[in-house]
Amino acid sequence: MSTDDAVPVPPPRHFIHDIVDEHNQSGRFGGRVHTRFPPEPNGYLHIGHAKSICLNFGLAKYFDGKCNLRFDDTNPTKEDQEYVDAIMDDVRWLGFEWDGLYYASDFFEQLYQYAEQLIQKGLAYVDSSPVETIRAQRGSLTEAGKHSADRDRSVEENLALFRRMKAGEFPDGKYVLRAKIDMAHPNMNMRDPLLYRIRHAEHHRTGDTWCLYPLYDFTHGYCDSLEGITHSICTLEFENHRPLYDWFIDVLGLFHPQQIEFARLNLTYTVMSKRKLLELVEAGTVRGWDDPRMPTIAGIRRRGYTPEGMRAFCETIGVTKFNGLTDLSVLESAIRADLNKRAPRYMGVINPLKVVLTNFPEGHVEYTDAVNNPEDPSQGTRQLPFSRELYIEHDDFMENPPKQFFRLAPGREVRLRWGFLITCQEAVKDAAGKVIELRCTYDPATKGGNAPDNRKVKSTIHWVSAAHAVPAEVRLYDKLFNIENVADIPDDKDWKDYLNPASESTVTAQLEPALADKPAGFQCQFERLGYFCVDKDTTKDRPVFNRTVTLKDEWAKLQKKS
Repeated sequence: MSTDDAVPVPPPRHFIHDIVDEHNQSGRFGGRVHTRFPPEPNGYLHIGHAKSICLNFGLAKYFDGKCNLRFDDTNPTKEDQEYVDAIMDDVRWLGFEWDGLYYASDFFEQLYQYAEQLIQKGLAYVDSSPVETIRAQRGSLTEAGKHSADRDRSVEENLALFRRMKAGEFPDGKYVLRAKIDMAHPNMNMRDPLLYRIRHAEHHRTGDTWCLYPLYDFTHGYCDSLEGITHSICTLEFENHRPLYDWFIDVLGLFHPQQIEFARLNLTYTVMSKRKLLELVEAGTVRGWDDPRMPTIAGIRRRGYTPEGMRAFCETIGVTKFNGLTDLSVLESAIRADLNKRAPRYMGVINPLKVVLTNFPEGHVEYTDAVNNPEDPSQGTRQLPFSRELYIEHDDFMENPPKQFFRLAPGREVRLRWGFLITCQEAVKDAAGKVIELRCTYDPATKGGNAPDNRKVKSTIHWVSAAHAVPAEVRLYDKLFNIENVADIPDDKDWKDYLNPASESTVTAQLEPALADKPAGFQCQFERLGYFCVDKDTTKDRPVFNRTVTLKDEWAKLQKKS
């Protein structure tokens, strides 16, 4: 099922494995396991969908079964081929390939025939009531619903009207087709639900062939049955829809898959509503569906997340029957752990402070060897140019450092990563008193960072040779929202007011020359700063990097405690 052998086999077990085991032992589906991932192509997939993708394809892999990709394309006014293409790309990026590719529109004719069968059995009727009236007549959890005046139409009249609906004789909203079940049923979903509505709109696959479109509850169970799906995996909000799923299939005596519900993924500081994400895109609040701040799969991919890290995250959070809120740090930890193994190390300075080595010969360049990835020796080494003028991080110098600050300060010696030991002699300030340059000396006997006399220094900092530095635009990303649980936003407040204005900031960084010509998608670690990815906006003259995830910063933790 997976195109990547790195997918752990077997994955951690969960309650759905137990259900499938019971079915296999009883012979319910003849030992078959056939799942499906059924997205609606009305937007880009997000991280929550990634969990569902990994679950459905993962179950099929675990049980040596099959998994289909099926598009629920029953709403032509909101669906587009762009979304279909993006969804396929996302599934493949995560490392999976479907066994069968289907669209609900493939089954439109068969679904229509099922609807006629329901009418002929006296189990469906055409209703002329406005949608608002139908909604009002449903009743409540404590009050039974009311019958529509059209509920007792004859089979012949219902069939004739339904066929005329299909023929396009009526405008949108004139009629709907409803199931005839029980308006007093304790489950609101069983109170004569809508099956079809008239919608004169161009469909991205069928064009104007149809003007009559089925609703989701009617469609997905029948599609599962037609595809031979054995286990229909849904998120927990569909648990109350399961009796309706079962009813549709059973009243026609069709092959009956088992619907199983699991808890959807909810992340802190993140919204998972495609409607709200679309609003951000259409308002220009973000660059598009693939903006690195977006929780879409396209967005996290552009930001530099890895499919291996995403699959590891989905395994870490597990599959349960109880909704909860997963901390964003769990996702970041999974991505960080994966990148730590694969990402080469480079040096970049995002808040540059110039350092002049007063005893280093002018015009001279030394080259030092640097290890590309301590976690993977096969990535080899590279040479770094070292010159009289360098850049270090502003944060790596303090004029009056506290006790636990071990980086550069007046009179203090530090190690330059893969370079030399240097000692700060003087801090040069501008008229406002801001430090703009450091005058330091270097010890030429300490090339590579080790002193012949074995003296110890307490800190190692990164740097870039100023003469060889490559200016680059670096985009630093933070949480999309300021509120931990977006569901806590009061109903009388605008959810967009809780967007984090600092979710993206841009700086001009100075990078080592080896990063000058990396292609879009290239991932690496800027030593001591985090993991970064070359953005698609990069050009030959202006590299653009996105910060994927930060590194753990012990000093930041100490500052937070103090």
